[in-house]
Amino acid sequence: MNGSINILDLVIHASLPVKLVLLILVIFSFTSWVIIFRKKAMLDAATRDADDFEERFWSGVDLAALFREVSHRGGDAGGLAAVFESGFREFVRQRQRDSEDRRAVLEAAERAMRVAGTREIEKLERNLEYLANVGSISTYVGLFGTVWGIMIAFQGLGTLKQATIATVAPGISEALVATAMGLFAAIPAVWAYNRYSTRLERITIRYDTFQEEFSSVLQRQMHADDQPAAPAPERAKAPAR
Repeated sequence: MNGSINILDLVIHASLPVKLVLLILVIFSFTSWVIIFRKKAMLDAATRDADDFEERFWSGVDLAALFREVSHRGGDAGGLAAVFESGFREFVRQRQRDSEDRRAVLEAAERAMRVAGTREIEKLERNLEYLANVGSISTYVGLFGTVWGIMIAFQGLGTLKQATIATVAPGISEALVATAMGLFAAIPAVWAYNRYSTRLERITIRYDTFQEEFSSVLQRQMHADDQPAAPAPERAKAPAR
């Protein structure tokens, strides 16, 4: 081999079980990279949309106008916009019933926001488990291929009268390719899973914080609407920060 390693040659001369292991690991690696790039795009978009919506929400815009604007997007509204839409829709619906229990109205809006927030987080979480699984089992799959390849190599030595390192080395090298491929599939998957889990946790906290702040806005609005001395009730607005 002239001191160099020809990976393709090692793979071609590997036993069938080792080749199957390598094929499985290649599939794991390819699908992991597809998920990694897609998940990055999704999380970047979720963060960008949250920035844009919070800037719009805290600019003092009329909440009814903002609700109409978000509703007109239809299925395109996601993230914080979807949380806001669900909460405000339920708030208006409960208020139209002339409910005297302000706490019940607020709790209904909070429940709607929690459901919408959970849905949005589930969308962002999708396929993260796959990355965790690939990161956990790829090394073991590669190790299985290595053990199998070494077993085949040593079985071949039984037919030889004299074994040297030159006789054993090619078979062991072929087997170790499976371990290398397992690491190649596992390391990016583990890194991406940890990275994206941290980003997802930050987005989740951000959604929860918005729900609490929006609940406070709705509570203040109910209190203002219930004041009998008000000559003309103002339209609901989010206070500017």
